[in-house]
Parts: sequence; C-alpha cells; structure tokens
Amino acid sequence: MVQFYSSKQRKVKSDNLTVIAESLDVKGQGVAHYQGKIIFITDLLPGEQAQIQFTEEKRQFAKAKVSKRLTDSLDRVAPFCRHFGICGGCQQQHVTPALQRAAKISRLEYLFQRETGSAVKSLPVITGSEYGYRRRARFGLQYQHAERRLRMGFRQSQSNVLVELKMCPVLQPELEKLLLPVADCLNKLAAVKHLGHVELVNADNGVSVILRHLKPLTTNDKILLTAFARRYNLNVYLVDNSANRLKLVSLASNDSEPYYSIENVKLTFDPQNFIQVNPEINKKMVAQALDWLALEPQDRVLDLFCGMGNFTLPIARHVNAVVGVEGVAELVAQGRFNASLNQLTNVEFYQADLEFDIDCQPWAKMGFNKILLDPARAGAMGVMPHIIKFKPERVVYISCNPTTLVKDSQQLLTAGYQLMSVRMLDMFPHTSHLESMALFCRDLSK
Repeated sequence: MVQFYSSKQRKVKSDNLTVIAESLDVKGQGVAHYQGKIIFITDLLPGEQAQIQFTEEKRQFAKAKVSKRLTDSLDRVAPFCRHFGICGGCQQQHVTPALQRAAKISRLEYLFQRETGSAVKSLPVITGSEYGYRRRARFGLQYQHAERRLRMGFRQSQSNVLVELKMCPVLQPELEKLLLPVADCLNKLAAVKHLGHVELVNADNGVSVILRHLKPLTTNDKILLTAFARRYNLNVYLVDNSANRLKLVSLASNDSEPYYSIENVKLTFDPQNFIQVNPEINKKMVAQALDWLALEPQDRVLDLFCGMGNFTLPIARHVNAVVGVEGVAELVAQGRFNASLNQLTNVEFYQADLEFDIDCQPWAKMGFNKILLDPARAGAMGVMPHIIKFKPERVVYISCNPTTLVKDSQQLLTAGYQLMSVRMLDMFPHTSHLESMALFCRDLSK
C-alpha cells in the first residue's frame, strides 16, 4: 500500500506502485500523477497501465521505470533499430509518429498559452521521411584495450559509454551502409588508439568522411585511408589535435567542396560546419519561410543568425536586397562565396555577435521591412529589441528550442505584433528535439 511520510521532502513509497500514463512528454516519457505528484515514466505510453519503480524523486516530481507493463497501447510499435533502448540517439522509436508529433505540438501550444495567456493553434506539422533522413552524423570512437579493438557509435543516454553500431536506420542509406566498413578501416590503422571521432556527411556531390586524430598518422595509415576512399568513392578529410584540417583525398566529384541545392540555389559548405541534417524538411522549411515572408521585388530583408546563407540566398532571388548576419567568420566567408557562385549581387554578409549592442554595426543603420531569424538553442533575447526598432512588417522566427522561442516571442507581442501562424517541423523523428517556426505581423495602423 502506498504511504507518504513528511520530512523536508514528501516521498512516495514506490514498491509495487501501479499507475496509468495520461500523456506523453516530448522526451517520450509517460506522464502520470499520484497523490499530487507528477511522475515521468520511461517506456510507458498514454493509456498504458504498469507497475513502476522510482529512479529519482524530488518535491514536485519523480522519475520512474516500468517494472511490469500490464496493458499495451495501440500507439506502441516495434522499434526499427536493434540498438534502441541502449543507444542514446533515439528516444521514441517505440511510439507511432502520429503520437510523437501530437506530444510535441501539445508542448509547443502549452508553452505559448502559459507565456502569452492566449490559446495558440498550430498549423499541420511539416513532415518527411521517418527513417533514412539524416545526411550527417558524428560518431564517437573508443579503443577497448581488453578487446584490442576500436568501438564506433553513439553514447548511451546520460553516459560516456559508447554503443557500437551495426546499423542506424535514421541515417540516409548512403551513410548507414558505411558504418561497418568505416569501423573496419579505422581498426586497421596504426593510430587506432589515438582517434577522437569520425563524421559522415552526405552532400549532393557525394559522401565525405572527416576523421579526428589525436596523434599524427603514419604514411601507411594515409595509404590505407586513401585506398578506402577509392574503394567507396569518398572524400576523406583529416583533422589533427590542433583542429588543422587536411583534405587527404577527393574522389566523389570534381567539386572542391561538398554542396546541396535548395530553391534553385547551390550552397557549398565546409564539411565541418553546420548544415541542417534533414534535407527534406529543410527544403520544406525554407519554402514555408519564403511564403510567410510574402516576398516582393521591392523588399529589403534582414536574415539574422544566417549561417552560410541557407535562407539568405533563396530570399535574394525574390527581393531588392538581403543582408545576412552571422557570428562565425567561416560561415560569413562561405556565404559570400556562395553569393558569388550563384551570381547574386543583391546580398551582403556581415559578421557580428548578436548578443552585444549592434547599433554601431553598418547594417544596423539600413532599413528592412522584413526579418527572418534562426538562432541557436539559447534564443535571440539580446537582439529582439533591435528587431523591434526596425519595425518590420513581418518576422519569421525559426526555432530549435520552444522555450526560448516563446520567451522571445513575448517581446514581439508586447511591441504590438500579432502571432499569425505557428508550425512544428518534424526535423528529427524519434527524438526529443522540437523544431518549430512562427510568423509575426505588425499592425500597420499603429
């Protein structure tokens, strides 16, 4: 029988506690309540009943695992990957995609309701392939002295232990089929004990392998890697302990850099720099942003946190002028190169730290009637007052963190903007990541 006792913290005796999950959180945990306490339960879906055991308990909530599941939900499916439940890469392969999305939408709408006081109804989710969607992945490498071999894989959840991957169905097929050959090749290197990580990137013009090594490679190691690249038609890059990069071999195409195309624009990129890993959703996201901006030939658009021009250059094809601002110098240089490559002369790129006062920046004195921003997880709190000063007609906010999106949105709403549309992007199926985008319009009568 469940009992409470009073001390500095009220605790629940969890032996043989039976609960029914009421909902699913964005991390794929079942949510139940017992005597006023919220319980988050790993591997329990809404409507399922189970006996649980606490793994952590706080004053307001507890975490638990299932000791025995008593009923099964129709939303429970067999995981597609043999490593699911051990590997920390995916959290929700046991859940139907429909329920995954519904849980994330519910979280997004709840946060807007809590912060703004107004009900928000999001538009249909932007969806794509549920498996085979990742065109980029970084794998940890750990040499096992007892086994005298190298492990390659993702880490377990909340652990430094590597799960050695034999398959990874969320990777694009071109990358998944390389998992075992890459691991086998790395195990043959003399430097096998001194490797940091390996990254696989699938571009429109072929696959690149980026290997981080902590000690110099021998000539024979480079010969082995070159032969491997020739066999699988790969680009191979070596990155040493000082982050210096050497292009060992380029075989996948005659192009000097990887690239992808979007909205009739060709975007080359440094294989170590950030790109959106889900190309299908990225194309739909950019198309939605262009539609929401309602671009006209006379528009002047500001793209903040622009990277190498994922949005900037497609926008440039429709407007009078566009300015992209980014904090990373290498991405700014890549954006300028891509503008030249695509013969777009109405684009300017600037480097600036958008967390500091930007009034002295040359681009801050220009006029813009529309703004797009795509910040990192920390959000754009520092730049929101400056966006408001520009008084743009429309603001499109791309977000990888709903909490900072909602907080930043509050500043726009207070300044008289209206939240016109919100959409969730299923950028990372089977994971806890929640990507979204929002459109704000200014009341032109004010």
